[in-house]
Amino acid sequence: MARTRLYRNGTLELKDFPVHEISDYVCEPTCTVWLDLCDPTSDDFEMIAEEFGLHALAVEDAGHEHQRPKLDRYRTHLFLSAYAVCAEPDGSLDTTEIAVFITPNALITIRKGERFDIQQVVDRWDEAADLAEHGVGFLLHGLLDYLVDGHFNAVQDLDDRIEALEDLLFEDGRDEIRTVQRSSYELRKNLVRVRRVVLPMREVVNTLLRRDLHVVSEPMLPYYQDVYDHVLRATEWTESLRDMVTSLMETNLTIQGNRMNLIMKKVTSWASIIAVPTAVTGFYGQNVPYPGFGTHAGFYESTAVMVVLSAVLYVSFKRKDWI
Repeated sequence: MARTRLYRNGTLELKDFPVHEISDYVCEPTCTVWLDLCDPTSDDFEMIAEEFGLHALAVEDAGHEHQRPKLDRYRTHLFLSAYAVCAEPDGSLDTTEIAVFITPNALITIRKGERFDIQQVVDRWDEAADLAEHGVGFLLHGLLDYLVDGHFNAVQDLDDRIEALEDLLFEDGRDEIRTVQRSSYELRKNLVRVRRVVLPMREVVNTLLRRDLHVVSEPMLPYYQDVYDHVLRATEWTESLRDMVTSLMETNLTIQGNRMNLIMKKVTSWASIIAVPTAVTGFYGQNVPYPGFGTHAGFYESTAVMVVLSAVLYVSFKRKDWI
């Protein structure tokens, strides 16, 4: 599947025209071409490599999955690898890889599956049609703005989930304790995934702002600066959330340890109280004469000793909040 667009002098002139017609426009300085390929074949890669003069290493990276987010510079073009992130309702994260070739008057996007909603990027281009005169810089900005907004939304969703988890941290229910333990581990895994995607984007956008690349024209600089600001905010937010999750897990372990100490303290206190009757009855159970041996008075005296000593221990433990 392929989608195409042709902008001439800042005006959208053609949509979804045949791919083989790209060669008719790609050499015209007044034209800007967008080509989108979803799950391209080896023949598709050969076609775009020949049509746009792409470097073999860049084409190879575009064909392989699990590339790190990066911006590679070649003699005639740039190669961008990035990820779209979407937070699912069940708390999981869906990451989709996209590869982008950036030439002086063409933008080629390579999607690794249908999960990447390219239509939202197209909608952003249509909403800012007055910037289309800035060519590839305009198209690339719409794509980056969509990607970074997705990163920001994913981080915000993780922040909301961490706050909800903090409310359960001091609950005593068994289900709540298990939820905190399981969710905190899942949040930590998701934050690691988001961090791997978000942090490299700071370097990517910062490199694009360099004037020697001639990708971002002067009027587009404020728009790219805004994207860069969002990248920095998402990066700083991700780092702070990682610290929060670590603190959450450590606090949970501390609370569980305190609860265990409290339980052990109560069990030990009751065991001490129960040990008093055991000791008294054991003493009076000796097969030797003792005061009150064989009389009712001895029974009453031993019973009184057990009750009094048990009461004294109970009151003493109660005052120390051990029971």
